[in-house]
Amino acid sequence: MTDRDPVRVSPSASNTGGDARCLLVSDLHGDTDKYEALFSFLMQDPPDAFFFAGDLLPQPGTDPGSLGFDGVDFVNRFLVRRLVALRRSLGERYPDVFVILGNDDVRFEEGSIFIGSTEKIWTYIHGRCARFHGRSVYGYSCIPPSPFRLKDWERYDVSRYVDPGCVSPEEGVLTVPMSARDRRHTTITSEIASLIGDDDVSEAIFLFHVPPYDTALDTADLDGKTVDGVPLDPHIGSVAVRRMIEERQPYITLHGHVHESYDLTRTFVEKIGRTWCISSAHEGASLVVVEFMMSDPGAAKRRVLG
Repeated sequence: MTDRDPVRVSPSASNTGGDARCLLVSDLHGDTDKYEALFSFLMQDPPDAFFFAGDLLPQPGTDPGSLGFDGVDFVNRFLVRRLVALRRSLGERYPDVFVILGNDDVRFEEGSIFIGSTEKIWTYIHGRCARFHGRSVYGYSCIPPSPFRLKDWERYDVSRYVDPGCVSPEEGVLTVPMSARDRRHTTITSEIASLIGDDDVSEAIFLFHVPPYDTALDTADLDGKTVDGVPLDPHIGSVAVRRMIEERQPYITLHGHVHESYDLTRTFVEKIGRTWCISSAHEGASLVVVEFMMSDPGAAKRRVLG
């Protein structure tokens, strides 16, 4: 199966009917203090659904041979064990957990993420569609070209354009092989189109790592900065994601990735047409969770824990 062959999967628990309280988290980057704060919050006040918008794992080192968690299987030795314990404690109150990876997550850990999905700890939905409360939930991990060397989750956006200072998906490091043809020709536009096809997504939820382009949610601290005299665009989101939202108008899209966006804009919820776009990205040592009711995503609340 490739990213262009989406499948339908079942969520970790059957949960249909009525309203739902949801939680969004992203960009923990293997920080165990933030994870412990998250697990404590989930234990005390479990939501109906928990969405993790990528960058779960410790950030890879700068040397290609050190990519990963210094040889330690963070997914199995930490995440799975802690969530199994949480599920045991919560019983029927254990939420449906939907997970994607992000651009700082090495793809060779994807196998462990699949195992966690098989064991009903979470539902891994990159390139897939699941169901929750009668709604389709789609997942997609990739971002446009960045300055970073790890390219497992990078694609050209709508064309083979690369912003100044960024490195193309054809360069850099992969932890899982990808053909030269796919690295050269695959775009976020084409993969999202293959994921949703002709589906009616007007009531759907999308779990993305990258935010839509030219919004408060994708605003990076690049204003006034240049590379070789060329001004940098402070908006680092995806044009393809934005176009899909404008054209297909899903109900909710969930995001992370741009840590400093909230500090710069004081905004974590934005509306494009009828679509509510929500980000949980955060810059700092504290854990941030975003809570929203499925019936009223515009009233989402951002909570800083710790």
